[in-house]
Amino acid sequence: MSEPTEKDSAGDPAAARFAVLQLVRLSGALLAFAGVLIISGKVGWLPKLPEAAGYALLGAGLIDFFAAPVLIARRWKSRP
Repeated sequence: MSEPTEKDSAGDPAAARFAVLQLVRLSGALLAFAGVLIISGKVGWLPKLPEAAGYALLGAGLIDFFAAPVLIARRWKSRP
């Protein structure tokens, strides 16, 4: 079986869009996780931030995880 060439992966816009959607979801999950860590205040290596910052990160992460991919996919949807 031959390995995919750089031209094959670069020529497929659906694969690139899928990768972007997954990266947006991953960034949302990481933001939400960081928010939960800040809210808990039990992580020694994390600088002491106000609890409100944790809630802001948690909210931004949840929006980034759930709403952003849907909005991006709707924007990219083909017109009939």
